[in-house]
Amino acid sequence: MQNNGLSHFNEAGRARMVDVSGKEPTSRQARAGVTVYMKPETLQLIREGKAAKGDVLAVAQLAGIMAAKKTPSLIPMCHPLLLTGVDISFCLDEAKSCIRIEACVKLDGQTGVEMEALTAAAVAALTVYDMCKAVDRGMEIGNLRLLEKTGGKSGHYCREEQQ
Repeated sequence: MQNNGLSHFNEAGRARMVDVSGKEPTSRQARAGVTVYMKPETLQLIREGKAAKGDVLAVAQLAGIMAAKKTPSLIPMCHPLLLTGVDISFCLDEAKSCIRIEACVKLDGQTGVEMEALTAAAVAALTVYDMCKAVDRGMEIGNLRLLEKTGGKSGHYCREEQQ
C-alpha cells in the first residue's frame, strides 16, 4: 500500500507523526478565522458585557489561547510546539448579526502552526456559544478556515476571499 503523497501515512498506509528533525527552523505564522452568527439581541448582550456568565469575549479569548497550546492533545498527529505568540481578535458585525473571530499563532520552528490557529479559532467560537446558549440556542458557527500562513517549505499562502 502507498501513502499517496499524504505525509501522515507511512508506506504501509498506517498513521504516523511526520519526522521534522531534518528541517531547519524558520519563522512561521498562521491566521485562521471563524464566524458565529446569532440573534441581534445576543450580539447586543455581548457588546454591552451583560451576558449572565460574564465577559464573553474575554473568556473566549483566553479559551482560544489555551486551545492553541493544547492542539497536540486534541489532534493526534500534531507536534507539541513551543509557540511564541497567540492572539485572538473579534469583530462584532451588527449588520450581519455575527462575530468574526480571528486567531493568529506564531513560532520559530520546524513545522507550521495552521492547526493551532484553526483550533484556537474554533474553541473561541465554541466558547461564545457556550456562554450565550441560555439566551440563543440557535447560534451558528461557520466558515472555519485558514486565512494565511507564512514560513516553511511551502511558503506563503493567503486565502483569496477573506469573507
